[in-house]
Amino acid sequence: MARIVLKRDLTPVTKLFEVEAPLIARNAEPGQFVMIRVSEYGERVPVTISDFDRAAGTITIVVQQVGKTTAMICAQEEGGSFLDFVGPLGRPAPLPAHGHVALVGGGFGAGAINTLARELRCRGVRVAAIVGARTRELLILEEEVGAHSDAYYACTDDGSYGYSGFVTGKLEELIESGAGFTSCYAIGPMAMMRAVAETTRPHGLKTLASLDPIMVDGTGMCGACRVTIDGELRFSCVDGPFLDAHKVDFDELVIRSKMYHDEETAASRACAAVEG
Repeated sequence: MARIVLKRDLTPVTKLFEVEAPLIARNAEPGQFVMIRVSEYGERVPVTISDFDRAAGTITIVVQQVGKTTAMICAQEEGGSFLDFVGPLGRPAPLPAHGHVALVGGGFGAGAINTLARELRCRGVRVAAIVGARTRELLILEEEVGAHSDAYYACTDDGSYGYSGFVTGKLEELIESGAGFTSCYAIGPMAMMRAVAETTRPHGLKTLASLDPIMVDGTGMCGACRVTIDGELRFSCVDGPFLDAHKVDFDELVIRSKMYHDEETAASRACAAVEG
C-alpha cells in the first residue's frame, strides 16, 4: 500500500495527492506514469506523475474525476492509502538539451507538464507553458508551472482569465508572432492533443502527445493500449506515452477510447446513486 501524505483540492473535481512511494520517487523521470488501484474491487488506471521528490520519497499526482474509478481515487483522504501504486511506467519524455519548447496542457494536463517544465529549465531550455481550462476556476497549478516556465499563458474557453479561447489559438498566435519554438509537447484531453497536432503540422513543428488510451497493466502484456503510429502498431504504455502526434491515427484512437462508453456511463450512474 502507498500512504497519502497530502491531499489538496485544486478544483471541485480535481485533486492533488502526494503519495509515499520512495522506490518510485528514486527512479521516476519526467513524463512517466503510475498505475493506481484503490481497492481489490477497483480497476487500474494510469496517472501521469506531476512531481517527485527523491529526498522525501514522494510522488505527486493530479486526478480529475470523470468516472467511477477516478471518483474513488478523488474520494481518498490524507492519511489513507492506495492498494496499488505501481511505477514508474512508460518511457521518460524525450526532452531536448536546448531550444525553445512549448508545453501545452489542457485541464488535468497542467499538472502533467509540471515535471517537464522543471527538467527543461534545469537544462537551460526556454519554456513557454500554454495552459487551458473551461473557466478560471478550473485552472490548476498556475503558480507551480509558472515558476518553472519562462513564459506562462493561461487560456479560458469563456474568456474569464488570460487568453479568451482554446490553447490552440494561443499556440498559433505565438507561432505566427515568431516565438521560434523548436518542439511542442501536449498533455490533456484527446481532442485537445489532436487539435494541437493539426495546429503545429503546417509549421513543421515537432510535436509529441502523451497518449492515454485504455490500459490494464501498463507493462505491455495486455495490449489494450495499442495505437497506430505511422501505420505501425505501438503500445502506449511501453513505447510511450509520448509519441509523435503528427503520426498518430487519432481516428482509430478515438474509436477505441469509446469501446466501454456504455459500461462506464452505467458505473458512474450507479456510483452517483449510491452517493446520493
